[in-house]
Order: sequence, then structure tokens, then C-alpha cells
Amino acid sequence: MSSTKDIDDLIELMAKLPGLGPRSARRAVLHLIRKRALLLTPLADVMQTVAATARECLNCGNVGTLDVCDLCTSEKRANGELCVVEDVADLWAMERSGVFKGRYHVLGGTLSALDAVGPSELRIPKLLNRVQAEGISEVILALNATIDGQTTAHYIADQLEGQVQLTSLAQGVPIGGELDYLDDGTISAAMRARKSL
Repeated sequence: MSSTKDIDDLIELMAKLPGLGPRSARRAVLHLIRKRALLLTPLADVMQTVAATARECLNCGNVGTLDVCDLCTSEKRANGELCVVEDVADLWAMERSGVFKGRYHVLGGTLSALDAVGPSELRIPKLLNRVQAEGISEVILALNATIDGQTTAHYIADQLEGQVQLTSLAQGVPIGGELDYLDDGTISAAMRARKSL
């Protein structure tokens, strides 16, 4: 048995994380070992706790430690606005911005005929039920500007047509973006979504 088997196993597991390959994982593990008391031991303790307590919100699909997350139980957020996102990372990105003060619904992905992902594999039926049950007045479709994201947005819009106000995020030139570096699709979307000054 190798004297570094446990360390090799840790590197292999770390390499499976998004954004880390074998080399980055090796550097991260060596850094953790060097800073064992400061980083490795507390990290292991927190990871064990999260593994035991993390769960998906039964209402919106967010991740937390309670059956229903703080965003869903907050009365301040019961303003009739529901922001639909693909995954929890998108929800957290919206929260970081601090601009949305309503509630969320995480679909868990997008429709994809190639991957055999239909509405029932996502949280679309739950979304349709929430719109009725919670008296939602506006559904904001904050889905990625991909083919699958736009297909999913159109499907949801068809299902909710006439029941609620439907909006989507604006698309186009990002703040600080230079036209020369943008792709044709982004420039086209920006031209179609132009506004008066």
C-alpha cells in the first residue's frame, strides 16, 4: 500500500471539482497540508457538517440547512415577484447583486431533447403550481442565453400565458464591455433591446 494513498485519493477527488484539474488539485492539497491547523482541519470539520445538514429547499430548490429556506419564509419577499433560474449558482448570483427582493424558483436545469430532459425532469410542474398557490403577479425568467435556456423560457411562457405578467432579463452589452470583443449574437441582442436616453 502506498504511503501517499490517502493524499492521492484527496487529490483525485479535488480534481473532480469545477475549475480544478489534477495540477490545481495537487497544489491545493499540498497547500492544505502545509496549513493543516489553519485550513485542513477546519475545512474537514465544516465539510462533514455540511454533508450531514445540507438539503434542498422543498419550496424553491435553493440549498440550505432547513427544509424551507430563509428566502421562502421571509414575509418581506412575498411581493408577488418570482424569479426563475436554472440552478442554485444562478440564484446566488442574483442575490449577490442585491437588486431582486422577491422569491425564487430553481428549475434544476433546462429542457434538452438531446439529453432527454423534459418538463417533468425539472421543477416546472412545481413552478406552475406555485404561481397559482402563492398569488404570483410577475414571473421573471432569468435563464441563461443559451439555446436550451431560451427553449425552456419559451416553454414556461407558453404554460403561463394569460395567467401572470412574464418578463425576462435584458440581454446585450455588459457594463464595461467593448464592442470589438463582443460576439455577433450579443451585439444583435443589444440592438434589439436598445432604449431611449
